[in-house]
Amino acid sequence: MRLRGHGRADRSEVREHLAFLHGATVRIGGDLDLAHVVIALCETMVPRVADLAATYLYEAVLNEGDLPDTPEDAVLRQAAVADDERLRDGTLAGKVAVSDLTGPFASTVSSGQLVMWPDPGDGRDNVGCLLPAGWPGSLLVVPLRADERLLGFAVLLRAPERAGFDETDLLTATLMADQAALGVHKALLYQREARVADALQRSMLPKHPPRLPGVEIAYRYLPGNPAAQVGGDWFDAIPLPGSRVALVVGDVMGHGVRSAATMGQLRTAVRTLAALDPPPDQVLRHLDQLFDDTVGQSEEQYIATCVYCVYDPVARRCAIANAGHVPPAFVHPDGRTELMPVPSGVPLGVGNVAFRTVELAAPDGGLIALCTDGLVESRERDLTDGLTTLQQSLTLLEASPDDLCENVLRALHTDEREDDVALLIARFDGIPSASVANWILRPRPQAARHVRELVSTALAGWGLDEHIDAMELLATELVTNAIRYTTRPITLRLLRTETLLCEVSDDDHHLPVLCEPGDNDERGRGIYLVSRLSHRWGASHTTTGKAVWFELQL
Repeated sequence: MRLRGHGRADRSEVREHLAFLHGATVRIGGDLDLAHVVIALCETMVPRVADLAATYLYEAVLNEGDLPDTPEDAVLRQAAVADDERLRDGTLAGKVAVSDLTGPFASTVSSGQLVMWPDPGDGRDNVGCLLPAGWPGSLLVVPLRADERLLGFAVLLRAPERAGFDETDLLTATLMADQAALGVHKALLYQREARVADALQRSMLPKHPPRLPGVEIAYRYLPGNPAAQVGGDWFDAIPLPGSRVALVVGDVMGHGVRSAATMGQLRTAVRTLAALDPPPDQVLRHLDQLFDDTVGQSEEQYIATCVYCVYDPVARRCAIANAGHVPPAFVHPDGRTELMPVPSGVPLGVGNVAFRTVELAAPDGGLIALCTDGLVESRERDLTDGLTTLQQSLTLLEASPDDLCENVLRALHTDEREDDVALLIARFDGIPSASVANWILRPRPQAARHVRELVSTALAGWGLDEHIDAMELLATELVTNAIRYTTRPITLRLLRTETLLCEVSDDDHHLPVLCEPGDNDERGRGIYLVSRLSHRWGASHTTTGKAVWFELQL
């Protein structure tokens, strides 16, 4: 097509061609998926510019997502093709990889310049290995370049009955190829960032559910589809003192490396806070403050949602607080489902807000499901419908949490997802009352002797005689410390699961400090002994004071 002259028809032709260029440029440059970019290039070229268009890229671009160094023996692979029906036989459509380039293809690879065939100044008939010998039509080989490096080339063919390429065709092909090369380069950079973000996110997510008494846990994480950057979804199951467990699911708004890094900060903070064992609302309050002090100071503004649930298998209760997250679903032992009546709260990062802890019954056989909005909300499905489907897919009473995860993913068509998906399901089994012993002791000197009797009797009843001496010694040390600092009753609890737990609670808010006592020190030896002789120990604040605990391996 020649755009010359000044008549009305010529101006109309120019406007029409400019509209074509605009539409083609928008289409080619409007995607971050490499395959879509090169497909758009080929499809916009046919049939206006060529009867067949194909794009060839180096393997390093297609496989590793990196800019190639274009060695002489590098292999190019066909990435996209679009053709007219007249050219479907005996042409590029059947080729998938080439390494023995000759003719104009070799000229483009070696020079990085556009090559046209037949060239009026060149009498050669060989058009290279990509076409049948003696090809009678016309051909353009247009390089795809980024950062002075060749990504590959586009091949444009015209049938013999059509006029050869003219100057306008050359300019159009060059413009579209440059736009496609820019799009491919952007897609490569995007893929590189997405790989880093995905690796960062996966490295910070738990690999296997913890095995804990009284609860069975399963979870799934699915990244968004290839056209979407990795997001900030995360989940965790954190063992707490007293065989309790914290179940956490959160979502940092946004995508990319920064979102994944922010998720990592929050997950680390949650684990640190969980070790101190504050109520769920205080965990969220501290997270909100952290968000405001660190994440909120960056140039990019982020917010995050989170739900934090603590399950106590002895009390058979859940304590839950929510920061603007999708509400948890609960399945009762008889199969009834409901969304847990927890205040929705506001997301982390809003700042200066209060969160509320709600305590709910968690009977044996009950089940809780926590998820991110990528599971239950999409362009085709609103949140309400998604939550309804979630509840319906959880009603297989005999299924394990792991099987339920798969059933939920199938029911909500997660193969078609655009956003990340995080799902955590926990079934509550509780700890039998026969494995728990509780006593309330008056804070008197005689209590230490009484503790030894109580511990000895309880462990003998459980058939754990070999642990009586160690348990008597360490439990007495904790009770003696409590007597020193309180005037109100002390609670002693023994819990037998896969370990043997001893927990002493009192109304003093000062946590014990571990230090190595000197030869002449009269205090500090109790906690030192506990730390040296137990499998693990800890202390945390309670609503009425503190709880100090230790575990012995069974």
